[in-house]
Amino acid sequence: MGIADILFQKNQEKATANLKAGEEFLAENAKKENVIALESGLQYEVLKEGDGAKPTVTSNVTCHYHGTLINGTIFDSSVQRGQPATFPLNRVIKGWTEGLQLMNVGSKFRFYIPSHLAYGNRAVSAEIGANSTLIFDVELLGVS
Repeated sequence: MGIADILFQKNQEKATANLKAGEEFLAENAKKENVIALESGLQYEVLKEGDGAKPTVTSNVTCHYHGTLINGTIFDSSVQRGQPATFPLNRVIKGWTEGLQLMNVGSKFRFYIPSHLAYGNRAVSAEIGANSTLIFDVELLGVS
């Protein structure tokens, strides 16, 4: 077995472990009183309810967000950078596209995004491995 084979096997093992850990986390999380679980697998909590406009799938949204893994590792945070992000809602992970359409401007939600609504079996960074479940605190600041 060559080095490439060993690395592939290690990555597969890690992807399987990530998927199992995410499924277990989401099963327990769904039992919490304030957590809403959708048919797609997306779970969310309303941290603050706004009263502004709701985005559609083709909207551009401006948000502050803080993203972590289920173990608490921070992988991205516009809050830490001090600069909100603006992007087309149909150009992000499925969990964001679905979840942000539930929000009014001024709302802050916490999303628990299973891997199939995030990056699936792709490892996209040193922190986000294949089959990772992601948690985002998202504040919707604007819609255009």
